[in-house]
Amino acid sequence: MSFTGFPAAALDFYDDLEMDNTKSFWTAHKHVYEESVRAPMAELLAELEEEFGPAKLFRPYRDVRFAKDKTPYKTHQGAYVAVAPATGWYVQVAAPGVRVGAGFYDATSDRLARIRTAIDDDRRGKQLEKLLARLTKTGWTIGGDKLKTTPRGYDPDHPRIDLLRHKSLNVTKNYGFDPFIHTPALTTQIRTDWHATKPLITWLTDNT
Repeated sequence: MSFTGFPAAALDFYDDLEMDNTKSFWTAHKHVYEESVRAPMAELLAELEEEFGPAKLFRPYRDVRFAKDKTPYKTHQGAYVAVAPATGWYVQVAAPGVRVGAGFYDATSDRLARIRTAIDDDRRGKQLEKLLARLTKTGWTIGGDKLKTTPRGYDPDHPRIDLLRHKSLNVTKNYGFDPFIHTPALTTQIRTDWHATKPLITWLTDNT
């Protein structure tokens, strides 16, 4: 089936789940999740697969083995298209609406060292700055986990010290409750936005 948009029931489902994150609620409303969340997300990803590749649809269950928060279910449905290890495109639906992203979300110490070497390099580092500046001008927000201190081996006065502090680096854009998220137009919007982040994905893959 073709993607027709996320129904309002998808957002309502997560709004209710945030209030009652229990097995009894999940069991009683699992059909809503399957019909209004999982099925539309799978249809959306199928329409994007030819251009961006196959996606991983994340499980709705939280891993609570070592977590202080023991609530059993995620309050969003996410999906991820991998281009390189922990690097690629992301989309999620939740109570606040739809959000998309791109970047790298985790890195081994070796990969992170290579990324920082590229950021430190005058040519490649300035290239990344320009890529991110163009994205922020068109509504993207830069995010990711960062060190509070200066990474070892770098000058705290480095012109790109803020980027060097990143342990992960991504850009995100929120569509929120915009009416188009309930229509087939969402596919076109995500396609356009993921294409806009391809230079960032290419930079990351080229420099790791």
